[in-house]
Amino acid sequence: MLTVISILKILVSFVILNVWVLRRNKATIYRGGQSKNLSDEIKTYGLPAWSFKVIGTSKIALSFLLLASIWAPKISILASAGLGIFMLGAIFMHLKAKDEPIKFLPAALLFTGCVVIVLHSI
Repeated sequence: MLTVISILKILVSFVILNVWVLRRNKATIYRGGQSKNLSDEIKTYGLPAWSFKVIGTSKIALSFLLLASIWAPKISILASAGLGIFMLGAIFMHLKAKDEPIKFLPAALLFTGCVVIVLHSI
């Protein structure tokens, strides 16, 4: 039976996988600055080019771990805290780029979801 926390884990994971796998080369209203894709967004934030692969690979791996934590709860804190840290970083990058709040709303919601998962897993 799916619990509210399990559904939250699925939601957080799928949103991140959607962004980094299905929509990474597409423009959205949530991209930082005037970026048209995730690679441009990394440049907008002044991060080195190699960080695109590191951040993307890490977020994808943590998303799969978060999904796996539905059946292996011991990895829940690792996966949700890791993703939460990335979401907090995303919020700060949007603030650094002086983006309007709508652009970092998804990161803020995902961060909140990660915090809820962590608190539930303690």
